[in-house]
Amino acid sequence: MTVVNVLLRLLVAALSGLALSGAFEPLAHTWMAPLAVAGLALGVHGLRARSAWLVGLVFGVAYFFTLQWWMRAVGPDAWFGLSALEAAFYAPLASAWAALQSRGRWWPWWCAVVWVAVESVRCTWPFSGMPWGRLSYSVADSVWAPGLPWLGFTGTSLLLCLLGTCLAALLLSPRRHSLTRVGVMSALLCATLLPWGVRGAYSSIDDGAGERAVVAVVQGDVPGAGDDLVSVHREVTDNHVRASVALADAVERGEVERPAFVVWPENSTAVDPFSNSRTRSGIEEAVRELGVPVLVGAMVDDVRDDRVLNQGVVWDPVTGPSERYTKWHPVPFGEYVPWRDLVFKQNLGRLHEVGRDMLSGDRTEPLSIAGIEVADAICFDVAYDDGIHAQVRNGAELLVVQTSNATFIHTDQVDQQYAITRLRALETGRSLAVASTNGISGIVGPDGSTIARAAKRSTETVVEEVVLRAAVTPAVRMDAWPGRLSVLASIVVLGGPLLSRTMAYIRRRNSRAPSPEVIT
Repeated sequence: MTVVNVLLRLLVAALSGLALSGAFEPLAHTWMAPLAVAGLALGVHGLRARSAWLVGLVFGVAYFFTLQWWMRAVGPDAWFGLSALEAAFYAPLASAWAALQSRGRWWPWWCAVVWVAVESVRCTWPFSGMPWGRLSYSVADSVWAPGLPWLGFTGTSLLLCLLGTCLAALLLSPRRHSLTRVGVMSALLCATLLPWGVRGAYSSIDDGAGERAVVAVVQGDVPGAGDDLVSVHREVTDNHVRASVALADAVERGEVERPAFVVWPENSTAVDPFSNSRTRSGIEEAVRELGVPVLVGAMVDDVRDDRVLNQGVVWDPVTGPSERYTKWHPVPFGEYVPWRDLVFKQNLGRLHEVGRDMLSGDRTEPLSIAGIEVADAICFDVAYDDGIHAQVRNGAELLVVQTSNATFIHTDQVDQQYAITRLRALETGRSLAVASTNGISGIVGPDGSTIARAAKRSTETVVEEVVLRAAVTPAVRMDAWPGRLSVLASIVVLGGPLLSRTMAYIRRRNSRAPSPEVIT
């Protein structure tokens, strides 16, 4: 292979990775996703598995270092470390694709299966994984979005990837292979039209109960530049108290309908309200004036040791604090430090700033708030399937997301997370209320549409009536099984030939072995 050929392949991989990042916010051009996948398939075509990994790595670097540029708000080291880790997954993927492309006409389908297998592993490992950049998180307001309640995020990623690999196969197949071209065209039509085919069946997900409730979210805002919540955390809590009292006054004047409950965002109090009297009195004032429960986002000290819990606490005007949801997926090296003793002995950079480890939660039952079963998710929890699916399967009628995007308020992370939030409502078939400290807060319908939202960097309340649903979508029922099956299928299709060659080699060696002489 010539140097020019190698450089051309790496250029195609880099451009494809950049194109894939354009499928997400702020550009949000979903059609770029299958084109990027096709570019990667063309880049590894004709390569051996042992050399294709470099093409995949370049693709992953261009993709994640661009998509996660917002991580520079934490620091260049965090941006580089996270992006490099995520990019590394695409090196073995490219090697697998190169091996599959040499095994006949079915390679576009198998390559799509391997893509979602790698995506499924990346979403769960290491340290609970990082789902950001999942192919299906780019489909908001696209032709593929209606399929989410039926196909789930894994199935939708499979369709998008299949579309890309089939485009590549169409370009690579000679005209004389008419059967191959017909098959590829059929797969292209399936990947494009299937979501529309299931769209008409979407209404059957609703159980027809038609129950509704009024819900309010409070966005208190963060003073100053808006990106340093810690230094002004008391003012942030005061902002949410004042906004809630103002909402109570508006209700008394008849300007807005009284909500069933009110949602405050993550970090609406950055100190433990159970040990800090000033914070507790502010919350109690707001709850008393509203006369309805408030779901408070609070940092709560763990009573067992020097660790912290990131919780949503149901604060009732009569009974006080009761049920709590604890964040399932704290951020490794950001909210807790794995192998803390070893890391601190090595004095690794800014990790000393993480003074206490945050414990993860495991609640699978929804919160009961004002008679409504509510599935909670805190910040990055919304990008993970497990906690939300568990609560919905156990009876949640409404989704709530409590988040604090203050660190990233001047970046595209805020819009990328809001897109995931909207898709989560669509996937589960649930209305969703999202409360953020300074954006984006609002109400999302079960179809993923924005019913109302607050402006970024503003103190604002949003009050809307939402529909409550009890039926569980097929996507939630399937849960993680499509991803697990894709991993199993990938192991079989990639490991099968290797096992066959190994067995053949053993048989050949045995056949060449001399027969033992018979001594008479």
